[in-house]
Amino acid sequence: MSIETLDRGLKDKVALIAGGGGIGGETARRLTAEGCKVMIGDLFADAAEATAQSIRESGGICAAHGYDQADDASVASLIEATVREFGTIDFLLANAADMAALTQDSDLLAIDLAIFDRTMAVGMRGVMMCARLALPYIVANRGALVFMSSGAAHAGEAQRFSYAMAKSAMNALMRHIARRWGPEGVRANAILPGLVLSDQVKRNMDKAVVEQMKNAVPAGRLGETYDIAAMVAMLFSRDGEWITGQTLSVDGGSSMRP
Repeated sequence: MSIETLDRGLKDKVALIAGGGGIGGETARRLTAEGCKVMIGDLFADAAEATAQSIRESGGICAAHGYDQADDASVASLIEATVREFGTIDFLLANAADMAALTQDSDLLAIDLAIFDRTMAVGMRGVMMCARLALPYIVANRGALVFMSSGAAHAGEAQRFSYAMAKSAMNALMRHIARRWGPEGVRANAILPGLVLSDQVKRNMDKAVVEQMKNAVPAGRLGETYDIAAMVAMLFSRDGEWITGQTLSVDGGSSMRP
């Protein structure tokens, strides 16, 4: 059955994607294909608009707005722009992270505290502010939130501890929302992707390292952005109505935990 003939309850719903690069952009394409109206928010406004324009040219309904997730007022402008454009918000995908800060994240003794603060501003407080400001609309519409977390929240890595802390906090926020507003029809979940071959990864990661990591995945391949977009769409749709409060690893079996 094609997407066009399968009604999963997404048609004419409004989805806000906070963080439009890679997975975010692919999710925008998937959700608009299933009938959602999508706002893409991103630090890089021109890139977000280019994605939105390509979706519009394919017949989807999509807009873009530039914002800085480390700035409360800028986050508020994203929420306001979405409501101004589409009237409400049914779904939020919290996908933004500061990838430049991630490359400089290290261990507890070595890290520059400015990098730690930026990671927390974007990945913890910024995520919280996106959820806080979007939530009244989502509650009114009995909608859903998906947080783009990471296996780093569970792994106990020797490096990038700031990133892991922010993702752990994100998971806690997700469970709070699921518990507090679940009785009002709101669902919240977190996705923990494995290595996903986004355009950025394909450009920048050493091909030998990519091949080595692929060989370690039980499913026999690395992820593609559409793998994660499909999970987001499912969690937002009627198919995901009985899934809430969960951290869901989408990683080809790289992590196998209870």
